[in-house]
Amino acid sequence: MTRGLVIGESLIDIVEHHSRISAEHVGGSPLNVAVGLARLGRDVDFLTHIGDDPHGRRIAEYVNAAGVQLVPGSRSADRTATARAAIGDNGSADYVFDLDWQLSGTPMVAPPLFVHTGSIAAVQEPGCLAVAALVDTYHVSATISFDPNVRPSLIVDRGLARQRIERLVERSDVVKVSEEDLRWIDPDHPPERTAQTWLALGPAVVVVTMGDRGAAAVCAAGEVRVTARAVQVVDTVGAGDAFMVGLIDALWESGLLGAQRRAELAGMDLDTLTSAIEAASTAAALTVTRAGADLPDRAALDEAKLASGA
Repeated sequence: MTRGLVIGESLIDIVEHHSRISAEHVGGSPLNVAVGLARLGRDVDFLTHIGDDPHGRRIAEYVNAAGVQLVPGSRSADRTATARAAIGDNGSADYVFDLDWQLSGTPMVAPPLFVHTGSIAAVQEPGCLAVAALVDTYHVSATISFDPNVRPSLIVDRGLARQRIERLVERSDVVKVSEEDLRWIDPDHPPERTAQTWLALGPAVVVVTMGDRGAAAVCAAGEVRVTARAVQVVDTVGAGDAFMVGLIDALWESGLLGAQRRAELAGMDLDTLTSAIEAASTAAALTVTRAGADLPDRAALDEAKLASGA
């Protein structure tokens, strides 16, 4: 098991500033994670749902150019999804989606070292049901990572979505969630308390990202906090995905991925966790200095780590 598997949506981000289209980018949270890991030299398979149309072909070319292997059966959609991202003056993005999320069958890939999923793929029917089944299937052999990355505009039944998110948290080893998402998922409790509650459900580590205030992580050994790097923000598109990439990559480098290493992952010390969160924060910081979800390659990330002393 030397390859990772990412499962989830891919789409075209149509970026708008002041109601005018300024750019179109290949996007989708799971796609960004797959591409980000491949840019760091990791071997990754990507199971998604795109069409054989101009947008779909652009996505396929994009992931292939990064070194990602598109899983057979991924190009079966009637149309490729899009997301209109309205960028605010502070760089934040609000999304409106046109997306049909479906999956079927078991991917024709070698047993993965880890499986990552999240965002729309975790809650949007009917595909989310297949995602949950695949997570159960792979849990016996792979590390499971999960990022809820909530898209409220797509969610019809909030209670059902929260149940599905919690179910995936229970089956995951590594969970990354934004403070904003936690306030939507569990508005009655502070994010720190929800993170501790989630940790008790089964994950080895739960990380909460807090934008320019950095990130906090909890594991069995305790809690760590890492401050955000001071950078010039162009936009925040892909920042959370870059953080997830940096986190998975750091755990991969530490030899903590794979179901056979589940006990070691759960027993990691705070120094190891801190290093992983610092690496993840560096990847996110690099991404927000670039337009769109333009995640760094290995050379850029290593240079940034060296500059920051990480």
